[in-house]
Amino acid sequence: MSSDVIKIDKKLAQLAFERAAKTYDEAAVLQREVNHHLLERLEYINHQPKTILDVGAGTGYATHALQKIYSGSNIIALDIAYPMLSVARSRTQLLQRLKKKIKFINAEAEKLPLSDNSVDMVYSNLTVQWVNDLDLALREFTRVLKPGGMLLFSTFGPDTLKELRASWSAVDQYSHVNPFIDMHDVGDAMMRARLAEPVMDVENFTLTYKTVFSLMRELKAIGAHNVTSARPKGLMGKSHIKAVEQRYEQYRQDGVLPVSYEVVYGHAWKPVVSAQQTGEINIPIDSLKK
Repeated sequence: MSSDVIKIDKKLAQLAFERAAKTYDEAAVLQREVNHHLLERLEYINHQPKTILDVGAGTGYATHALQKIYSGSNIIALDIAYPMLSVARSRTQLLQRLKKKIKFINAEAEKLPLSDNSVDMVYSNLTVQWVNDLDLALREFTRVLKPGGMLLFSTFGPDTLKELRASWSAVDQYSHVNPFIDMHDVGDAMMRARLAEPVMDVENFTLTYKTVFSLMRELKAIGAHNVTSARPKGLMGKSHIKAVEQRYEQYRQDGVLPVSYEVVYGHAWKPVVSAQQTGEINIPIDSLKK
């Protein structure tokens, strides 16, 4: 089935993340690693945001890290799953003491309940892949950013879970792995959202598991199992699971099964003067890389 007709079932995705709130931190090893790599990019950017929007804040891991980096900033932690935000709110005693500077909002990335030009930075770690309309989400990010504000995000590219996708494709024609957007298509969408100086790059990760079942269990623990509209509606029989396990065995190396993740990083600015007004896109010189 073509990926262009496969959508995320938002209600099911929300329910999956709500159920995963208690197990997420223990299983989200890759998500934390990618977050570290995303935060490292801030070391080379001269930008001092007064207000930061953390889109897809989850259990608050990035929110807490951003609070340490920008101790004088106000942070808005936004997530589709309220139980995730409940964990974020009570994450540490430090976070509790700083709660006056952190607001928690239960909402979607494509429908930000914020005013135009209200934040200086939009930060989003591995959340963009959960939107159905990338253009809409990026327009929302641009809308809430102040002129000269910065967008920094990560998402998954199409090579993510390619072994699992191929193994399922050999068994049936249903969607079993969420769709992921190519880096170049993400970059094009950033241009359509009239973001300035977009920078894109890719990093590949490989995790290993003893069995396919352990991979599927971990995906469920972080709420990232199959929630597409084209998923099979009934329960998978043992024969189906067994067939997938057998197909996946072709990838086994050194006694373990590899799992590929393609991580796409994006960085851009909201122009100080709109291109519609002047035909040019301007960003503040003091926001450029050191």
